[in-house]
Amino acid sequence: MAMNDSVNILNSAYLAVEYIDSFLPDNPLQQPFKNAWNYMLDNYTKFQIATWGSLIVHEVSYFLLCVPGFIFQFIPYMQKYKIQQDKPETWEKQWKCFKTLLFNHFFIQLPLICGTYYFTEYFSIPYGWEEMPRWYVLVAQCFGCAVIEDAWHYFLHRLLHHKRIYKYIHKVHHEFVSPFGMQAEYAHPLETLILGAGFFIGIVVFCNHVVLLWAWVICRLMETIDVHSGYDVPLNPLHLVPFYAGARFHDFHHMNFIGNYASTFTWWDRIFGTDSQFIAYQEKEKKKQCITKKKAN
Repeated sequence: MAMNDSVNILNSAYLAVEYIDSFLPDNPLQQPFKNAWNYMLDNYTKFQIATWGSLIVHEVSYFLLCVPGFIFQFIPYMQKYKIQQDKPETWEKQWKCFKTLLFNHFFIQLPLICGTYYFTEYFSIPYGWEEMPRWYVLVAQCFGCAVIEDAWHYFLHRLLHHKRIYKYIHKVHHEFVSPFGMQAEYAHPLETLILGAGFFIGIVVFCNHVVLLWAWVICRLMETIDVHSGYDVPLNPLHLVPFYAGARFHDFHHMNFIGNYASTFTWWDRIFGTDSQFIAYQEKEKKKQCITKKKAN
């Protein structure tokens, strides 16, 4: 009975969203996107699309999303939004990070990306325009992937902090006490494989079109680069996502090394109490701000 009720609720929600969508104006980008998608299908093989297309989506998305945070360091106005203001970025650290990223992307992640075509073939994942899910279905699927990845990340990330193995693997990622966007995927190769596995679980569960692979790549990169940016910028649209952790939450993890283990949401840390030091730190900072304001007045 409970299962039937859940199905009915989901069907009702789907119909409600479809009804609302019917009143929305046509997306002016839909036709150009459709033309580009069909051009890709007509001129490239599935293997090329799945492999080189996925690599291009990852690399272009990663470094484009890093651009705002990179530029912020040169804008004095933005420094008031930097979380650890006493630890500015340096060219030496950024160059070291960039070199490690290139190694991880092309020698660790690219071999994994090469398996994308075989994954889509084995599970008969479609590529065609007509089979592409609607935008709201894609959003829901990406959210589902994020929930699954977040659970995986919390428990495996917490395990990597165990004193017996921390120095061998996860310590590489913590070389930067004050993170910056490009550092999001700066990690030991084993960590890239261990934590990166969470990315694929949601794909296995939800994937019904190759476009989800790319949409989820972009969403995941957007999130991880944001939380590693080192800047808590107001009006960040990601803050509209329910229970979103954000840059300040994860920045504390790099500064403190203990607690705030989840990647995207705050619920696992709240359930297991691993955000207690962060909460205490926030309260302490609020008291400091209140004292400073009283002295100023």
